[in-house]
Amino acid sequence: MLLPINATVAVADGETLALYRNSGHEGAVALTALPAPQLAETSAGSGGRHYSSAGNPDVHHQAEDDFAAGAAAWLNRQVLDGKVEALMVIAPPKTLGELRKHYHKALQAVLVGELAKEMVGRSVEDIAAAVAHA
Repeated sequence: MLLPINATVAVADGETLALYRNSGHEGAVALTALPAPQLAETSAGSGGRHYSSAGNPDVHHQAEDDFAAGAAAWLNRQVLDGKVEALMVIAPPKTLGELRKHYHKALQAVLVGELAKEMVGRSVEDIAAAVAHA
């Protein structure tokens, strides 16, 4: 994938949101870690509307959905404030699906790619390689 210079890469799961900036040139991804964002501990996101069921069986899944909604809200705010001009999102399929439910139209407009893969806790080099091969 050709990732624009200064693009933000958001790597998420149900508990963590890590951010990186592409400091390389197009064609050669070079990610630099950014400070971890401060997300609200509780969000009025999707997790608060879910009930335990076969599709969402326990409080843990509800908390993951709530975190994803809060992460999407934070990303939306960054885009709306002009702090993110190009965004790639990497998350496990379930988390990515929950994030997508909360994308603002402005975020959708700057989204340059998504990767449905668990990458939280992986090295910067592993994440850069995954982006380059997406």
